[in-house]
Amino acid sequence: MNQPNPPGTIAPHIPADVYQRAQATGQPVVFVVNDRPPASIEWRRLLLPFAIAGATVAGGWGLVAALCFLMDAAVHTFTVIAGAAGPIGVGGITLKLARGKSH
Repeated sequence: MNQPNPPGTIAPHIPADVYQRAQATGQPVVFVVNDRPPASIEWRRLLLPFAIAGATVAGGWGLVAALCFLMDAAVHTFTVIAGAAGPIGVGGITLKLARGKSH
């Protein structure tokens, strides 16, 4: 396997002197590949899904809190307006929307 040029993209980690010596002497170049997966859990692979899930949960709770606040403000506003307006009548039916303060 005598090639005139180093392999380039095939194995860019071979030093030039080792490659040239192998070409000159005809020695084979041995590649050692460690393809065994690590024995422990790679925490970096789990970090991104947990970060996304945590952000989703926090955003969901924030949305619920914001909706509760807006509903509370809307109900309070409706109560104040209804108390100031007094009873409302439509077609002979009269509704009192808010009770007055009775001491």
